[in-house]
Amino acid sequence: MTHDPYKIIMGRRRGYIDLGAEREIIAAEKANQKIAIEIKSFVGNSDLDNFEDALGQFLLYWKALKINDPERVLYLAVPVGFYERFFDDAFFMDVARSFDVKMLIFDEIEPEIKQWIS
Repeated sequence: MTHDPYKIIMGRRRGYIDLGAEREIIAAEKANQKIAIEIKSFVGNSDLDNFEDALGQFLLYWKALKINDPERVLYLAVPVGFYERFFDDAFFMDVARSFDVKMLIFDEIEPEIKQWIS
């Protein structure tokens, strides 16, 4: 981890992405990619509300990174259970692709990374 949390400036406001890191430290799939990871638990009453909140936050952080740290790639960390029940709906997977949402699918029980979706 390089930042825990990763501080980011959005206009006149300050926010925090959960983690800043080098991807090679987290998974040896790609060499030396600077990443930031926003970890969401999606434990609210409504999966749709959870996704709307996560997508809005992801887009704010994505735009702020483009301005302040354009080499860093933002990932949305999604628990595998939520991913399997929510993104089996093609509409929501298409929404995620439309906004270029990169996801890190993790098992919150093990804990381990199950999949990177870029």
